[in-house]
Amino acid sequence: MSFFARWTKKLMPDQPSAQDTPRQTAYEPEIPESPQAGTAVGVMDPPADPAYAPPAQDSSDEAAASSLPADVVVDEPEVEVAHEEITPPANFTLDDLLHLLVDKGGSDLHLAVNSPPIIRVHGDLVRMNAEKLTQEKMLNILHPIIDQEQREKHEKSGNLDFAYEIEGLARFRANYLKQYYGMAAVFRIIPSKIPTIDKLNLPKVLKDIALFRSGMVIVTGPTGSGKSTTLAAMIDHINENRPAHIITIEDPLEFSHPCKKCIIDHREVGIHANTFADALRASLREDPDILLVGEMRDLETIYQAIKAAETGVLVFATLHTNSAAKTIDRIIDVFPAKQQEQIRAMVGESLKSVIAQQLLKTADGHGRCAANEVLISMSGLPNLIREGKTSMIPNYIATGREYGMQSMDQTLLELLESKKITLKACKEKAIEKKWFKSKGYDFDTV
Repeated sequence: MSFFARWTKKLMPDQPSAQDTPRQTAYEPEIPESPQAGTAVGVMDPPADPAYAPPAQDSSDEAAASSLPADVVVDEPEVEVAHEEITPPANFTLDDLLHLLVDKGGSDLHLAVNSPPIIRVHGDLVRMNAEKLTQEKMLNILHPIIDQEQREKHEKSGNLDFAYEIEGLARFRANYLKQYYGMAAVFRIIPSKIPTIDKLNLPKVLKDIALFRSGMVIVTGPTGSGKSTTLAAMIDHINENRPAHIITIEDPLEFSHPCKKCIIDHREVGIHANTFADALRASLREDPDILLVGEMRDLETIYQAIKAAETGVLVFATLHTNSAAKTIDRIIDVFPAKQQEQIRAMVGESLKSVIAQQLLKTADGHGRCAANEVLISMSGLPNLIREGKTSMIPNYIATGREYGMQSMDQTLLELLESKKITLKACKEKAIEKKWFKSKGYDFDTV
C-alpha cells in the first residue's frame, strides 16, 4: 500500500475508495440569467483578517528587546531603496514613457489626471519629475493608439482592455479607465523574451506538472503576482519538450509563443471570440491537447474548463485566490447549491494541481521573488474534495513534501531563513502567523 493510500485510510477510514465511488455523469448546468450567475469569480480577495495588528512599540528599544525570549529572532531594519530621479523628455509621448519604464526595470506605468506619470519599480511607486497630467494631455497621449471602435467602447463602459506593442521593445497589457478627475490608464510590461521556470526560480516540480497529459492545473494569486508569467514559463517548457496542439484564450493576449515542438494558436477574447466560454466550447472541435484559459471569470467559463479537462485535455487556468484550499472552495461556491455536490465530484476527478503564488520584495530592496504553494492530486485528494473537507488540504500538502508539494508558509520560512526576504515582508504574506512564532520568528517585533 502506497504512502498516500495509508495516510488516506487513516484519515478517513469510513470513506469508500475512488474505485467504489460511482462516476457522476457530466451535465449542462442551468446558467441563471440573473446578475448573480454572472458574478465575477476571484475579482477581489476577501479583506485581510483584522484579528491582529502590530502592537504599540515601547519607546525604549532596550526594554523591548529584554522582554523577548532568547530564541526569538528580531528582524533587521528594512532596507530603504533610494530610486533615482526619472525625468521624461519635454512634450513626451506614450512611447517615451514606456521606454523609460523598460529602461528603469519597472513593471507598471500609471497615468492619471492630476498626477505626474508614475512607474512601479520592484514593488515601489516612483513619481516622475514632470508636471501633473491634464485631461487634454491624457487624451493626446492615449487616444492615438486606439481606434474609433475602442474609443466608443471605453466611452460606453468606462473600461478598456487591450495589448499594445512597441516593436523591438516589448508588449504591454493596457487598461483605460474613467475616474473622478478624468481619464486614467495602467500599462503592464509583458517581457518580449519568455522566461524559463529556472530563470524565475520557481519550484522544479512545475516542470513535471507542465508535462501532465490531462486534467486541470490552476495558477492562483492576487493581481500582479506573476500568474501569467508562471503560466508562460510552463507553456514554454511544454513547447520545448513535447509535440502538442496548444490553444491559448486570453483577454487581452499577453505572451506570444513561437512554435517550437508545438503548434500554438493564440485567441483574444473580443477579437477572435466573443467570450471565454464561447472559445472553450469551440476549442473541443479544434483537436487541442492543451488549453490555456487566461482567467476563469464566471460560472459558465469555469464549467466549460472543467468539462474540457474531463475530456482528456490538459487545461491551465488562473484564479484570484491565495491558497490551494481557497481555490477549490471558490470554484465550488460559484455554482448554485443544488449543483455543488456534482461539481465537487467533477473537480475531484479533473483537478491535478494548484499553484498559489505571491510576490515579495527581496531583503536588499532591488527586486522581488516568488513564494509558491504547490498542491498535487494524489491518492486521497479526490475524496477530500468530494466530501467538502478542504480544510484538511494544508495537512495533505504537509505530508506530501517528498512528492514536490509545499505550503505557502513553509516556502516563506525557507525564504526568511535564507535571508532573501525580511520578517516584515514575511508577516504581510504569512497565513498561520502563530506557526512562525513557534519557529522563533515573532511578528510582533516588526
